[in-house]
Amino acid sequence: MLDGQGRCLCGQVRYKFDPEAVLWQGHCHCESCRRACSAPFTTFFGVRASAWRWFGKAPSVYRSSPGVERFFCGRCGSQMAYRSDRAPGEIHGYAASLDRPELATPERHEFAAEMLPWVHLADDLPRE
Repeated sequence: MLDGQGRCLCGQVRYKFDPEAVLWQGHCHCESCRRACSAPFTTFFGVRASAWRWFGKAPSVYRSSPGVERFFCGRCGSQMAYRSDRAPGEIHGYAASLDRPELATPERHEFAAEMLPWVHLADDLPRE
C-alpha cells in the first residue's frame, strides 16, 4: 500500500492523500506524458480527488491540452500530478514523487501502442 505522501525535488510542494483512496496504479506511454516528464514513460497512481491535499507552496499549473492540467513545482520543475476531464473526480500522482516510491505496484500499461520502440519491458502487465 502506498504511504500517502510525496514531495517535489526541492521540498516546497508537498501532498498527502488517503492511501485507501487509491483507485489504480499504472505506467503511461502516451506522447504527452513522455514529453512532460522527458522520460520514455511515467508511472501514475489514481486517487479520489477529495482525498488529496497540497501542502507547503501551491503547485504551478500547466494546461497542456483541453481539459488537462499538469501540476508541477514552479521552483525546481518536478512534475507532481495530473488531472483530466476524462477522469472526473480523480487526481493522478506521479509515483516517482512519492516519499516511498518503492511501494508502488503498477497494474497495467496505458497507451501501449505509443510505447517507444526501444523500450523493452519484461513484465506481464496488461497493455491497454
